[in-house]
Amino acid sequence: MPPEAQRRLGEPVPLYPALDARRGGHLDVGDGHRLYWEESGNPAGVPVVFLHGGPGAGASPVHRQFFDPAHYRIVVFDQRGAGRSTPLGSLEANTTGHLVADIERLREHLGVERWVVFGGSWGSTLALAYAEHHPARCLALVLRGIFLGRPVEIDWFLHGIRHFFPEAWRDFAHYIPEAERGDLLGAYHRRLVDPDPAVHLPAARRWSVYEGSCSTLAPNPALVADFASDRVALGLARIEAHYFVNRLFLPEDFLLAGVGRIRHIPGVIVQGRYDAVCPPATADDLHRAWPEAEYHVVADAGHSAFEPGIRSRLVAAMDALRERLPR
Repeated sequence: MPPEAQRRLGEPVPLYPALDARRGGHLDVGDGHRLYWEESGNPAGVPVVFLHGGPGAGASPVHRQFFDPAHYRIVVFDQRGAGRSTPLGSLEANTTGHLVADIERLREHLGVERWVVFGGSWGSTLALAYAEHHPARCLALVLRGIFLGRPVEIDWFLHGIRHFFPEAWRDFAHYIPEAERGDLLGAYHRRLVDPDPAVHLPAARRWSVYEGSCSTLAPNPALVADFASDRVALGLARIEAHYFVNRLFLPEDFLLAGVGRIRHIPGVIVQGRYDAVCPPATADDLHRAWPEAEYHVVADAGHSAFEPGIRSRLVAAMDALRERLPR
């Protein structure tokens, strides 16, 4: 059944078929960092850049599949310290400002004039930061699982999730000795920046598994197993703790205060009703500041981009943009 018919019947829409990258490489962005990047899809198509979550989670081949490869020039990359970028887990010169500058450097390297910016969770944070700094470079924004990096949101991740996932939170919190639990973030950060793998890797796995366990409405062992892998866990946990300790290197409410700079850009916000990692109140705050953006609350979904309803809505959003952004 074609995707259009599935949408009319209200059935979940699959991702596009798996495809190989056409080309890729590593881009030296200074400070010892080399970013992994790749392109797939139509080389003459509408450019779209995928911003992964975390920070530090990294991207994977399946992320190419949100986009019609006949229409889009699909750019996927791993941010500083994440995934296939090197060095893995590096915190040197790793701030939101550096990541925004990296996106611009990659755009220039690829010869892209303007592109669609697509990001979820931390990727939505970075997309907003990039768009507010470089609105003229954005054709549209497609955002999922909104995270604005405010202290209340960081505190929710560290403590509030226990109201919905008490078992996962207990495994996360009780990894830390009781005497240190008054400052979970500080206790984890100390372990995650320790140079000894015997110290930082177990802490990274515990942090990452906690996040993965809370990211879906129904249990998803395969997702949790991916979060437990060394590459994902180390990049995700170490870099998230680094950004959280430093309040994402952004003034409080910076992103909401800057929304006026992007309200003219076509936007889509997709949010899971039962997102325990990035609760809907944050997406609601963004939409009230940016009422021109389409806002879709998926009634039966948690946080992950691969929840069936969220996946369908994201694919539909990119398909709808084909009419607005012809090649």
